[in-house]
Amino acid sequence: MRALASDRPILENERTDRPGPDAPVAVSLEHVTKRYAETTAVDDVSLSIREGEFFTLVGPSGCGKTTTLRLLAGFERPTEGQVRFGGEDVTSVPPEDRDVGIVFQNYALFPHMSVGENVAYGLEFADPPGDVSDEQRVAELLELVDLAGMEDRDPDQLSGGQQQRVAIARALAPGPDVLLLDEPMSALDAQLRERLRVQVKAIQRELGITTIYVTHDQEEALAISDRVAVMSEGTPEQIAPPREIYRRPETQFVAEFIGDNNVLSGTVTAVDEQVTLEVGPETMTVTPETDVAVGDEVAFCVRPENLQVDTDANATTATVESAEFLGQTTRVHLEWHGRELLVRTRDPLSGEVAVGFEPEDAHVVDVR
Repeated sequence: MRALASDRPILENERTDRPGPDAPVAVSLEHVTKRYAETTAVDDVSLSIREGEFFTLVGPSGCGKTTTLRLLAGFERPTEGQVRFGGEDVTSVPPEDRDVGIVFQNYALFPHMSVGENVAYGLEFADPPGDVSDEQRVAELLELVDLAGMEDRDPDQLSGGQQQRVAIARALAPGPDVLLLDEPMSALDAQLRERLRVQVKAIQRELGITTIYVTHDQEEALAISDRVAVMSEGTPEQIAPPREIYRRPETQFVAEFIGDNNVLSGTVTAVDEQVTLEVGPETMTVTPETDVAVGDEVAFCVRPENLQVDTDANATTATVESAEFLGQTTRVHLEWHGRELLVRTRDPLSGEVAVGFEPEDAHVVDVR
């Protein structure tokens, strides 16, 4: 991959790390609400996206993530609140004047145009950045998305992943400040999605372009993002880097939605250097990270890979119900006092097994 021949600083600055907390804010929402009649699709959302950041909105269907993206694009106007680009209020600015590139789920390529003509269409309403011709800009973009030499092909001669890369090149053609992607890989098969997400991240890193990505795929969100906003019922439940989202979810919804997790209800019975919980008929001990008091009802969380077989720490006994062989690991379903536990292990398990976890490998969150 190589940078485009352009005088835009954003294209010349190849990123090798994530934007820090002091990076300039490129896009922000300030107390934005969107209602449709009696339905609230986005509910008082405030967030800031840093310049050059790869920011992902993830959540189940109907959580408000696509509506949030449409508000940023200008396709929808908020019922309340403001949308800002670089500090400027663009709430009433139409999409064509927002300096954004948009990639849709269904590619949206023109079938009667060649690949090169589709990319060049992105220049119809804007001059290419820098002192380059349209032809040079198209050639550079196709090289950027690994489609060099395919200018004369028809879209129907390309695979789904190639067509989506054409759509990305078209969105990048006028040199936008912000790239918006609305579930661009959901129509592709699993292996193709994995390859394309690597390419999308590489393109974003090379250009350093502020990118806002919408997906329902939790793994995709964790793999591709600098920060993730986990959406539920029109509002972000947690905004954090992927590793923090996975290891330390702040709410029960995030704990249950992001990846496999064992989430059980419990009652705090003692608080000292560690928190003691009554979970079902047994007692568990975890390292506290939030303020809790005796008598609090909490959700107790431990990831399947942190459940260990034959350990003395928080040891308990469970019965193997079924197992799924996944290659490097096996995903084992256990029955424990009428509840299901998941454990990931390299060795097959059967019958009754002793499992446990270290106190620092689990945590508690408020019950929803």
